[in-house]
Amino acid sequence: MPNYGKVLAVVPARGGSKGIPLKNLASVGGKTLLARTLELAQTVPEFTSVCVSTDHEHIKEAARKFDGVVVVDRPQELSGDRVGDVPVLQHAAEVMETQRGDVFDVVVMLQVTSPLRTKTDITSCLERLESDECDAVWTVSPTELHYHPLKQVTVGNDSELSLYDEKGSAIIARQELEPVFHRNGSCYALTRHFLMHTTSLYSPGRTRAVVSDGPRVNIDGPDDIEAAERLLTQEQH
Repeated sequence: MPNYGKVLAVVPARGGSKGIPLKNLASVGGKTLLARTLELAQTVPEFTSVCVSTDHEHIKEAARKFDGVVVVDRPQELSGDRVGDVPVLQHAAEVMETQRGDVFDVVVMLQVTSPLRTKTDITSCLERLESDECDAVWTVSPTELHYHPLKQVTVGNDSELSLYDEKGSAIIARQELEPVFHRNGSCYALTRHFLMHTTSLYSPGRTRAVVSDGPRVNIDGPDDIEAAERLLTQEQH
């Protein structure tokens, strides 16, 4: 039986959003994004504690409806759209540890904007974090070949087209393209020691990947909500 120690799940959910007003309370498939995330988090026995880091009263009210979920008041200086994930996670961990009088071993970030996340995404990240003795594990998804970095271009002044990477000029057939992946936001698992001493979720040479099984959608605008609802409907049939 794996022993992950004390695991804190942090759900960042600030109130500000430009694409969709109060996006974290937007409904997808009959449930809010926040509710979907917290319902799933409550099914993960490896989690010692679950908290929601937010600056918005409506989100606080919604989070408090879930038994055992702790609301962490996010300070104003951590609520802007230019604030990265690391300081938010560090703040949440420090607040929770002060309340508990104890420290965690692992911190997991569950972004509300990933409604197709599965329990396996989370448990696989925890398993890899322990088995590989690394600093961080991210969930990723395969990138379709027509979005491959070597097929990307930039458009400059006067519509001048340039290759994003000059190595792309040597690619003739798509079979020559090495598979690449992109982070899908479903789960990030970090050791506490790494989190509290870093400025990035990425640890060079000590970050591992879990490839998610099936499609994942990251909600940014209305079109993403429609895509997620279509996929959820397909899963139910």
